[in-house]
Amino acid sequence: MVGCVVTPPLPSEMRTAQLSKLLQSLDKSIPQDEVMHLSQDIFHKTQKLTKEFELTSPPLFHNSLVNIGIREKGLCYHWSDALYVHLLQKKYPHFEFHLVGANIGEYFFEHNALVVVAKNGSIPNGILVDPWRNSGKLYFSRVVEDKKYQWKHREERGCAIR
Repeated sequence: MVGCVVTPPLPSEMRTAQLSKLLQSLDKSIPQDEVMHLSQDIFHKTQKLTKEFELTSPPLFHNSLVNIGIREKGLCYHWSDALYVHLLQKKYPHFEFHLVGANIGEYFFEHNALVVVAKNGSIPNGILVDPWRNSGKLYFSRVVEDKKYQWKHREERGCAIR
């Protein structure tokens, strides 16, 4: 079996700035340096996970490799969980992080991601962060603008709304 190894793309300043702008839109009073640091942190952790998971493309092919034991990790929930734990440890004072899922319980269609909200913000108004969708190339958008999935909060996975 031959697979393509995905080389993690370096986060361009433009993409980092785009994510920063979205994050800043959550609450204009959040310090710009915290917003930029969070944006850079998300991109750098995604790069690290891309290497750690020995990512192949497309994502569903990589899932098959994980499911048959050729790869250890790289399912969508591996991505969202790793980002969630990483960002919680960083303790960004003006942000909260939440695990979300779509098509929950549907084996071939369930998908998981992470949502960033301003402190005390709501998930529907948050920013979706999904590195799985494009094989390690970070996808991000406002939750309400993601027409591919209908996201639900994953409280049962230990992610409580405070």
